[in-house]
Amino acid sequence: MNQPELSGRVAIVTGSGRRNGRAIARTLASAGASVVINARSNAGEADAVVKEILGAGGDAILERVDAGLDA
Repeated sequence: MNQPELSGRVAIVTGSGRRNGRAIARTLASAGASVVINARSNAGEADAVVKEILGAGGDAILERVDAGLDA
């Protein structure tokens, strides 16, 4: 059995509580990456993504961080 392509890697996905970020986080997790779900707001939606990934046998945590740059 082959190991997933991203096994042993960590991916940080910003804005992963909704739409594109959610799809990217789920795809990375299904490829074997441990995923850090980042959400500045929408903690409930981001937590749901973590639960989806964990429920599918993946590895994910939620971190609430503002990843924007100050001007």
